[in-house]
Amino acid sequence: MSPVLALSIAGALLALAVVVGLLLRLLDGRRRGGGHLRFDPADADLAALGTRATLVQFSTEMCARCPQVRRMLSGFAAGHDGLDHVEVDLTHRPDLSARYHVLQTPTTFVVDGTGAVRARFHGVPHRHALTEALAAV
Repeated sequence: MSPVLALSIAGALLALAVVVGLLLRLLDGRRRGGGHLRFDPADADLAALGTRATLVQFSTEMCARCPQVRRMLSGFAAGHDGLDHVEVDLTHRPDLSARYHVLQTPTTFVVDGTGAVRARFHGVPHRHALTEALAAV
């Protein structure tokens, strides 16, 4: 293989990696629809969901951003009446990742009082997007 061709391939792969990285960063923390999922409070050892809504955070022990999200969601829930925050550790409950289609951690669900998932966030949710999702509940 010629050096020019090898450098061209390496350059193309580098450019592709940069584009994919920027795209993933752009989509991280944005609100997505909840689909037709229903969250069972028993999966988080809860007797009931919050009266208005519940922020369900899926995390793992090795997740680097999960503690940051935990602090943010706890503070957010403390500032809103009827809003609860619960964390589900997928390290000990890997069956839940398949049931709720969680492919990365942290993933956050906004669940209404009936258990319907109204919004989902991958990565660190934006505060304004959380506010909008809560207003829609």
